[in-house]
Amino acid sequence: MMDRDNASVAAAAPHGAVTDHIICFLRDIGIAVCEAEVPEGSFLPGIRIERGGLRVDRARLRWPGDLLHEAGHLAVVPAALRSDMDDDLAELPPVPHGGEIEATAWAWAALQHLGLESAVLFHDGGYHGRSAGLRTTFELGVYLGASGLAAAGLTLLPAQGVAGGPPAYPHMLAWLRG
Repeated sequence: MMDRDNASVAAAAPHGAVTDHIICFLRDIGIAVCEAEVPEGSFLPGIRIERGGLRVDRARLRWPGDLLHEAGHLAVVPAALRSDMDDDLAELPPVPHGGEIEATAWAWAALQHLGLESAVLFHDGGYHGRSAGLRTTFELGVYLGASGLAAAGLTLLPAQGVAGGPPAYPHMLAWLRG
C-alpha cells in the first residue's frame, strides 16, 4: 500500500511538508491546485473548490487533510461535471456514488496511498465532531463509501477481487472518475 519513501515523509513531515506531499499527489493525478489567497470565512479555512480544481491559501490552511477530502469531492463526480464545480456543492445535480460518503472514502484511500496518519484526515477540527469515530471506523477496516467507489469503477471490494488481480480498496484502480 505505502512505500518506504511515502512512509518516511509521513513520519518526519511537519505541517508544510505534509501539505507539499498532498499537493504534489493531487497534481500528479490530474487535480488542478492553485496556490492563492482564499478569503476568510471560506467553508474550510484556506481551501476552496474553484472551477473544478482547488485553491489553497497556505497562510490560512489549518488542516492539510482537508485538501484530500475536498479533492475527493472533485474525484468522485463524472469528469463532465468536474470543471463546473465550485464551493457550492449543493448546486450539483445528484450524482449516484458521487457524494459525501464517497468523497470521504476516496480521501481515506489517498491518505493510505500517501502513508499519512489517520489523524491528518480525521483531525479534531473536522467532520462535525465525528472525527474520532470515523478514524476508529476506518482504522478497523469498516470502509464507509467504498461500495460507492466500486460502483463508480474506481476500486474493487474484497468480494470482487481475484487471485493475482488488483488489490481491493483502499487500493484504487483510478483516482478520477471518467
